Amino acid sequence: MSKCCTPTNLAGDLPTRLTESDKRVSSELDEASTPSRGNRHPTVTAIPAGTFLMGDHFGEGYPQDGETPVHAVSLSDFGIAATAVTNRQFSAFVKATGHITTAERFGVSAVFHLAFRGHRSDILHRARETPWWFAVKGADWKHPDGPASDISGRQNHPVVHVSWEDANAYCTWAGGRLPTEAEWEYAARGGSDRMRYPWGDELNPRGQWRCNIWQGQFPVENTAEDGYLTTAPVKRYRPNGYGLWQMAGNAWEWCHDWFADDYYARSVTHDPTGPEAGTQRVMRGGSYLCHDSYCHRYRVSARSSNTPESTSANVGFRCATDRQNVAPTRQ
Repeated sequence: MSKCCTPTNLAGDLPTRLTESDKRVSSELDEASTPSRGNRHPTVTAIPAGTFLMGDHFGEGYPQDGETPVHAVSLSDFGIAATAVTNRQFSAFVKATGHITTAERFGVSAVFHLAFRGHRSDILHRARETPWWFAVKGADWKHPDGPASDISGRQNHPVVHVSWEDANAYCTWAGGRLPTEAEWEYAARGGSDRMRYPWGDELNPRGQWRCNIWQGQFPVENTAEDGYLTTAPVKRYRPNGYGLWQMAGNAWEWCHDWFADDYYARSVTHDPTGPEAGTQRVMRGGSYLCHDSYCHRYRVSARSSNTPESTSANVGFRCATDRQNVAPTRQ
């Protein structure tokens, strides 16, 4: 069983992390063109303070993911975006700041084999343990399926091929931040506790798909019964009880926290923010590649992680804010 259904950085012989020069250039771009924090606010939904039981209530999680023990967590009120950041929104960020994403700097990112669009020479290699992932030259947020693809017609799809570093830069520019893992799970539950999914315990109530995940035989055949091979528009399915869209499936979402598989056993009970350090950041929500035969991490309690510089065609993010920075929601 793979750690997650996103590959760790596939740059091969290229640098596996941003150089200090890269980071300096990024910092200079931010200082030159980024509004100070607080001058802008992402459009978010207010989430009330409360206490919930965080973790896997059904004993369905993978041991290495650390979804137990189930533990009580109390959160202050906060705001979280109703949708993942879209290609349209990310385009505005890039236009305003000149931000160059990690995938663009490396010149390569991970594309699922059935979605690849480009020349065979664009495929540098396959992921060792997950060969359905291609390391593709020229794949990035503007070319999500490879260099022969673009985001025409996908302006309302989640931006993908973004690293944790890219996501954090966007949220800072927008006057927000990435949600903590606890905030993400509390928000995903939509005001209800002990549920398997954001809408209840049944995956397909009345035979209807409520999220964008894999149907068919993974990883060779996707029947696209839910309508999509890869990403779907961010408002394609019903929102949860808090009015938040696609908290399961579609694209993984980066969280603020460092990941540790034993963190739940030592977590603080009020406003936890994760371990003080680590090598991987938490991702939540699952993606269009999740399937119960391989990776049923589309449950609200499911956790995964990856290195902060890793990018792939099924990883995005949404922004959060502290309560005092919650602006009225605009739909």
